Amino acid sequence: QVQLVESGGGLVQAGGSLRLSCTASGRTFSTYAMGWFRQAPGKEREFVGLITSDGGFRYYTGSVKGRFTISRDNAKNTVYLQMNSLKPEDTAVYFCAVRGSSGSAYYPNGYDYWGQGTQVTVSS
Repeated sequence: QVQLVESGGGLVQAGGSLRLSCTASGRTFSTYAMGWFRQAPGKEREFVGLITSDGGFRYYTGSVKGRFTISRDNAKNTVYLQMNSLKPEDTAVYFCAVRGSSGSAYYPNGYDYWGQGTQVTVSS
């Protein structure tokens, strides 16, 4: 069982930045990939990006590429989502999740454990 706790959300003006954190319980954090998703009101949960267990490879959905960066500190059991040049369309609840052993990495069914989410609101 893994518990995830996100933090760092808030209200920011367009063009601003936020850094989200996700801290995991347990001693096996360094063995699994981590994903970030987001969900806007009335919309499905969508993939934002993923980082491999050692942090050596990352990929992002097209709408955030070049603006968002995922990183991790395995010594602190924490994964980060640095968000720059924020846009109003980035407004959503952001979730971190543990990549599972099956399912697609681009969809929620590919993840086994989820945090509670943190709200990000970008004003225009």
